[in-house]
Amino acid sequence: MKARIAGVVLALLFAAVGSSGAPKEYEKVKEAKAPPKPPRPGMVLLALKLPRPLFIGTPKNLRTPNLEPDRKGKLRPPFFVDKDVKKVSLEKPVASSDAEPVIGEIAQVTDGDREGREGSYVELGPGKQHVQIDLGKTYEIHVILVWHYHGSARVYRDMVVQVSDDSDFILDVATIFNNDHDNSSGFGIGKDFEYIETFEGKLVDCKGVKARYVRLYSNGSTAGEMNHYVEVEVYGR
Repeated sequence: MKARIAGVVLALLFAAVGSSGAPKEYEKVKEAKAPPKPPRPGMVLLALKLPRPLFIGTPKNLRTPNLEPDRKGKLRPPFFVDKDVKKVSLEKPVASSDAEPVIGEIAQVTDGDREGREGSYVELGPGKQHVQIDLGKTYEIHVILVWHYHGSARVYRDMVVQVSDDSDFILDVATIFNNDHDNSSGFGIGKDFEYIETFEGKLVDCKGVKARYVRLYSNGSTAGEMNHYVEVEVYGR
């Protein structure tokens, strides 16, 4: 009887340990990917609270001449910032080229609601339109995160992001993103890709540019001539 019990115990131990001599749970941990390392000391992973996905998969029928390469369902790579970088745009004042939006209120651009459901976005009129955020003072801007509308797959045209300390955007204007491939919006031919809207939003690396005002342009989308914004977040110090 004792010999039978000892045999059962040995069998269970072998099953738990496996052929490598290490417990199977340890093998799983060892196989897991190591956390990404920051590019230099003092940097931390930018912690982003993303909304729930509202659609699944990549549509095949979106036609655009300048679409970014398909990431095949992979999430955006991790992005690192200095540890004192924080969101500086929440509930900051917003102005727009369309003073009377078709749907929603301009203030929704910085209200903290990224969900993209009915009632959580603003719809501007057709053609080239922009929204402008006043951060209240000059910041060293590291990231701008934009959700136009992620309730369905679409590509927004002529997305241009500019920053300045001049509220009229006449002096010292810096363009930090431009995917206008044919200069139809008049800011020059952009070198950035168009992209399909998803719950992740579009992350624009601003590389520490200093400015008080952020202005974002668009010119309709593959879904129609209207322009939309769910949320814009600015991270700086």
